[in-house]
Amino acid sequence: MAVNATDQGPTRALVLANPASGSHSPRLVSDVAELCAGGLEHVDVHLTTAPGDATVAVRRALEGTDAPDLVVVIGGDGTVREVVQALASVPGRAALAVVPGGTGNSGYKMLWGERPWTESLKAVLTDSGASGGVRLRRLDLARLAETGQCVYLGACSGVIADALIRARDIPLTGRDLYTKAFADTAAAYVPYPGRVTVDGRVVHEGPTVLANVGGGRYRGGRYLVLPDSLLDDGLLDVCVIGGGVPAADVPELTRTASHMGLSDTVYARGRTITVERTDGGRLPLEHDGEYQHGIGPSATLEVMPGALAVWAPASGPP
Repeated sequence: MAVNATDQGPTRALVLANPASGSHSPRLVSDVAELCAGGLEHVDVHLTTAPGDATVAVRRALEGTDAPDLVVVIGGDGTVREVVQALASVPGRAALAVVPGGTGNSGYKMLWGERPWTESLKAVLTDSGASGGVRLRRLDLARLAETGQCVYLGACSGVIADALIRARDIPLTGRDLYTKAFADTAAAYVPYPGRVTVDGRVVHEGPTVLANVGGGRYRGGRYLVLPDSLLDDGLLDVCVIGGGVPAADVPELTRTASHMGLSDTVYARGRTITVERTDGGRLPLEHDGEYQHGIGPSATLEVMPGALAVWAPASGPP
């Protein structure tokens, strides 16, 4: 029988790693598996083989007779995104823990900040439970209506989405890759004609540099686009930066959340948020670091309250 994630701490783990991620190394996988084995009853390791394999592997494991109650993901935001799809399909069956091993690693940072992964994972294995410094937290997700996919960190239109396309041609790794891609894209970015609606109310209409819906406070591991976001309040945050802000300034502004004080920045919360391109063209959109090529002129995101169990510090944000 499958074991559900509980506040008493994990007992069985699936360690999942993406060999194609930005910081992958066999030694890292070995170290994580060894650390888990020292504190749990059973540990399995799975190395992904192709896009989408993480989702399939986690679903298969959760359907087994000896299902894990903890899934430890070693990889970047894209790998975490795939695992979240599986965990959200069977809520409460297993909890998530993240070991940063990708380009942006925003999913790790929003839970643990700059804390080394060895410390955070040891805390999950030894301090979890009612009296420990780590507890099981149930985070909100968003559902992208056009694809049915779950959104973990957030979805962003405009310059942040287009930066993912540019990043493919830049010979860097880690956060430096996205930093250069974001800066280069922003330097020549032309705002698109957009509209953003929150729970049926239009909060922005006109030239749009970006509209970020989520989700995590950080994008690309460095950019504090949604500084006021809470991941377990039952609402989605949205930040819109309009065309009155020079796109070239946006990377530096969002490093320190200085965009929040500008008159052409809109910040709102709601349960259903629609981002549109009003000229009928294709909306440039990404979520969780994955460019959404099949999206048309609009995208609607609906909150999924408490849909994902994660091990996180017992106090402070999410």
